[in-house]
Amino acid sequence: MPFPHTYRILPILAFSLNAALALTAPANAEGFAGPYLAARQADIAGDYSANVEYGIRALARDPDNMDLMEGLIVAEIGLGEFGEAVPVARRLQGLSHDNQIAGLVLLADAIRAENWAKVLAALDDGTTIGGLLDLVIRGWAQVGSGKVTQGLKTFASLEDEQDPGRFSLYHSGLAMALAGDFEGAVKVFSGEAGGALQLDRQGLIAYAQILSQLERNQAAVELLDKAFPGGGDGEIALLRRELAAGKPIAFSAIASPRDGLADVFFSVAQSLARDLEPNIVLLYSRTAEFLKPELYEATLLSATLLEMLERFELAVPAYAKVPESHRLYLTASLSRAEALRRWGDSGQAIAVLEALAKSHPDAPKVHKTLGDTLRFLGRCDEATNAYDKAVQSYETPAREQWGLIFARGICHEQLDNWPEAEADFRLALELNPEQPSVLNYLGYSFVEQKQNLDEALDMIERAVAARPADGFITDSLGWVYYRLGRYGEAVVQMERAVELVPVDPIINDHLGDVYWAVGRRLEAEFQWHRALSFISDDTDPDEIDPDRIRRKLEVGLDVVLEEEGADPLIRSDEDG
Repeated sequence: MPFPHTYRILPILAFSLNAALALTAPANAEGFAGPYLAARQADIAGDYSANVEYGIRALARDPDNMDLMEGLIVAEIGLGEFGEAVPVARRLQGLSHDNQIAGLVLLADAIRAENWAKVLAALDDGTTIGGLLDLVIRGWAQVGSGKVTQGLKTFASLEDEQDPGRFSLYHSGLAMALAGDFEGAVKVFSGEAGGALQLDRQGLIAYAQILSQLERNQAAVELLDKAFPGGGDGEIALLRRELAAGKPIAFSAIASPRDGLADVFFSVAQSLARDLEPNIVLLYSRTAEFLKPELYEATLLSATLLEMLERFELAVPAYAKVPESHRLYLTASLSRAEALRRWGDSGQAIAVLEALAKSHPDAPKVHKTLGDTLRFLGRCDEATNAYDKAVQSYETPAREQWGLIFARGICHEQLDNWPEAEADFRLALELNPEQPSVLNYLGYSFVEQKQNLDEALDMIERAVAARPADGFITDSLGWVYYRLGRYGEAVVQMERAVELVPVDPIINDHLGDVYWAVGRRLEAEFQWHRALSFISDDTDPDEIDPDRIRRKLEVGLDVVLEEEGADPLIRSDEDG
């Protein structure tokens, strides 16, 4: 949003989502307890559909239960069904006139209808969302009613310590531009009136359009060049070309006060997303969508929040709402594929990505995401081909490609193409020399192959120095010490690794091995037992073999190594 500190003074709806159904069901309410408790559980789990289903049933038996109403409204908003929430909000406001969740729905409903008289009457009557938002809504409603001067005075009343982020000043400038006062608007956007604004992409477009309306196209070009030194996205590039050609650009950043208020709620959601739970932020992003369905930035934010809440059945169709013509289409489609994969529909995720690869053949991120998805499914042959296409999309190697090269190297390693894997790992390190994940992976691979152990030790020590709290990298350091026969040093590192990641079966198994190597047999057997207890259905069988651990418990590590034809442990007097 334009003003990163605004969230400090924006209101938070005064209700607890997880506590909305926290009261005990009345003992004398026959047939009430079942749906009530089901609605409460759905509320806690964030299952909006179930909350609506059971909340309606429970409310039919207890129509004055305000906690149920709040939970039901939150669920309807979560589902994007504002229309269904309106009658519940009216009923709730009749019982609790200053209820903020009811105020949100009822004000949004009137704003959507552009019934500014109704908005102002509701605010005058005590309908509230809270604090600054009430005043910004009032200002825009006054503008919508034709009382522009009065609306600007309302915005101006906020330009003090209540509004350190210049939130109201920004909307004052938009309102001026919407009313045709471009001279006044440019004073606001330039900082001449009230101080400098921190403009986001949408604000910069608005400012450029305002300058063009004043026949100051060159100033608008300079503004865009400074804000987007790399040229920006396609829309920004087109705007710059038209400005540079002297074309007059209409002011279209917002078309109505309703658009201005949609921007308000979207800006609130963006700010709150850094500090609050996704289910609370979703109320604001869904409101922005309701007010302006074509505000796809809000749609994308809602989809992201739903994915964070693991409501993939809602996130997937939300991502799909962004049209192919919109600049966010590629981002939304890639996110949709990831949500499908996390939802368990990997086949559809791959289908989405393959379609994107055909429609966007020069977009490396598409090919990389397809490669990552195939790699997660163990389809490394196909993943490698996708990674190759991603690499080919770049003209020259650059630092940001290290992750792509690293991922391709992992696929080569899993396909037993070690020369190609090593070449990719080393190229990734050329692009990003101290990247700890690459240092650790290549170093650990050398350890497992029992080659280049001195180089492996140097790599892993550098990785640990970069990420001292990473238990898996610390495990790698302990394991290279073990391979070098430096068992005492291995114990120190392995014990540290287990402290950092207590329930990982591989790390516990490794600690058992190094304990055995220094003669601490009982402790070794204890760690092997722990390792077995942590193996689950999700454990990669290629990473750890439970039968091998059982064999170590039966005959000891020395015998197992002998049976495998491996080098014996290096014994010294200090090993016991």
